[in-house]
Amino acid sequence: MTTRTTHAGPALKTLFIRLHFYIGLLVGPFIFFAALTGTLYALTPALEQVLYKEALTTSSSSGTPTLLSRQVAAAQDYLGVDTPPSAVRPAPEPGTTTRVMFADPLLGASEHRAIFIDPHSLEVRGDMTVYGTSGVLPLRRIIDQIHRSLMQGDPGRLYSELAASWMWLAALAGLAIWALTPSPKVDPGKQSATARRLRTRRRHSVLGLFLLVGLLALSATGMTWSKHAGDNFFTVLKAAGWGTPRVSQSLDGHAVHQADAHADHGMAQAGAAERLADFDIVEATAREAGLDAGKIELLVPGPNQAWKVREIDRSWPSQVDEVAVHPSRFTVLDQVSFSDYPLAAKLTRWGIDGHMGILFGLPNQLLLAALGIGIMTMVAWGYAMWWRRPSASNGQTLWPALLALPLPAMALVIITGVLLGLALPVMGASLVLFLAVDAVRSLRFARQRANA
Repeated sequence: MTTRTTHAGPALKTLFIRLHFYIGLLVGPFIFFAALTGTLYALTPALEQVLYKEALTTSSSSGTPTLLSRQVAAAQDYLGVDTPPSAVRPAPEPGTTTRVMFADPLLGASEHRAIFIDPHSLEVRGDMTVYGTSGVLPLRRIIDQIHRSLMQGDPGRLYSELAASWMWLAALAGLAIWALTPSPKVDPGKQSATARRLRTRRRHSVLGLFLLVGLLALSATGMTWSKHAGDNFFTVLKAAGWGTPRVSQSLDGHAVHQADAHADHGMAQAGAAERLADFDIVEATAREAGLDAGKIELLVPGPNQAWKVREIDRSWPSQVDEVAVHPSRFTVLDQVSFSDYPLAAKLTRWGIDGHMGILFGLPNQLLLAALGIGIMTMVAWGYAMWWRRPSASNGQTLWPALLALPLPAMALVIITGVLLGLALPVMGASLVLFLAVDAVRSLRFARQRANA
């Protein structure tokens, strides 16, 4: 029978220890694998600069680049098509190539076939599949798919959401255990299993404290990308008016002349030469409107749509302004500046870009790699402590610690658990599983004690 205490401290400490143990034992492998693939992902930009150097760079960087329309035409000639691309990214600086991206029904969502064009000689430098608004190249895309979903699509995303949903709580529970537990004194020369376990625990605790801020940041930003928790997060942002603002490409949402509304059906109905010349005009219009980042993207309009031109430089300082340009009159219909983003949208942008290693470039990537290695080390030390645990600790379970709490503290813990389970559904489902397993273990140990 569990005795309820009048002071919450000891029971809370036991609760934190058992929760930290379950997260480490059952979720630890998922956290370890996410850290491993995340470390590889953080290091790929430097590898891609070497692996795809021919496609990304060119030696003919002197003089004035050819018109963007001619670069698009070179990509069309290479493919043997006259259909317009879906998007174009002009060369961001001398010595780099222009990406002309075409939709392909054989590719997945957010994937495009990119033709890399030398903006001076019009030579085709590369032909490969790129992904997303970051223009991720094939190597990084493969690692990203493994990191995010084990290359299993939406079902596989449950693994990374499970890791992200629990990592922050494991870190805070570890902090609470460290604060409530006096540091043991261990003879450095002692080589018993207990002494080795205590030394490992000390290293585990110190490393956890050192990495705490990074653990919380990675967990929070990882959840924004998750399927279920991420959807809930962005629903709250949108409801509060803190979502990321976007320009409207629909001509129905703008005051256009009736003749224009019927005549502008995208680029498909214009002549080939006229369609290509539009790229030059739209690029110039966007630059005049204030888009001054080196990295921009022109999104070709569909039926009854405006052009969308956006900055895609997510390094510091972030340049992600965008404009909508009328497809025939080439006037700016809508404009959004990063300076006008709500604070929550700015923090989300910076958090995601920091998680991807984009925000501060190479230092950001090295920091992520160090953090990933630290997380893997902590998980390994956690398993080492579990392996060397005293046999008497096998009878320590979660339910007795929960039931021993004073009623107000128990109610607070239960309400917090329910709210977290609703906000983070994968955490909620796994928490029910933890409690079910723990209940079975508690009953088994209770029977063993009764029969002893």
